[in-house]
Amino acid sequence: MPKTKTKIAQIDPVWNRILTEAEKAVVDEPMLGGLIHSSVLHHGSIECALAYRIALKLASGEMSEQLIREICDEAYADDPTLALAARADIMAVYDRDPACHRFLQPLLFFKGFQAVQSYRIAHWLWQGGRQDLAYFFQMRVSETFGVDIHPAARIGKGIMIDHAHSIVIGETAVVGDNVSMLHSVTLGGTGKEEEDRHPKIGEGVLIGAGAKVLGNIHIGHCSRIAAGSVVLHDVPPKTTVAGVPAKVVGEAGCATPSITMDQLLRDSL
Repeated sequence: MPKTKTKIAQIDPVWNRILTEAEKAVVDEPMLGGLIHSSVLHHGSIECALAYRIALKLASGEMSEQLIREICDEAYADDPTLALAARADIMAVYDRDPACHRFLQPLLFFKGFQAVQSYRIAHWLWQGGRQDLAYFFQMRVSETFGVDIHPAARIGKGIMIDHAHSIVIGETAVVGDNVSMLHSVTLGGTGKEEEDRHPKIGEGVLIGAGAKVLGNIHIGHCSRIAAGSVVLHDVPPKTTVAGVPAKVVGEAGCATPSITMDQLLRDSL
């Protein structure tokens, strides 16, 4: 490993592990050598790799890869918490997704991770008053990944979105740290009101596939929302809700549902 990468690795264990896994992946599958070198091994930091990967995915005839990469580079240079959140997201995916066996996988292959990192750039643009450019990022994320996250939404770190197909997160939604959700989750509104109209998701919450959480309601920390549920009212902390409309069916069953990813209701019925 080059000296510059060695120095970075000493202070960035997540990036160090990604580099090690990338080098092994090139040996194991030489046909992916070009992809892995361009996406990982040619970069001196996780920030550079993220900027390259986001730009590659979101570029189109309407905006070039180079321009998008410059925007991402500017964002990561201005706000170090963006890359810190990305590191936490990688670790969350690795810890919670049984299909993830390496830190390298989310960066290269998982659209849930890539969509969330693209949203983080859009949110940085939104906060900087560059709303139209933020909307462009939102549009491209939706077109590319099938994930629609409004750039004004506030999302914490340590987020795992499994499969990530048809995720919708509205403008005034708030998602706390260490939340896990599966595909087809909607954090939406209930009408045409323009003020605070979307859910507030506490820390450590697990949201099952196809669940719809609607309106300006609060989902208590470390709670579980069963797959297919429609949640229209506040959910107390550390409880499980299920059904249409969702009702409390028991306790959460563990201290950290978003980490254990246990979606069965056997202990709640």
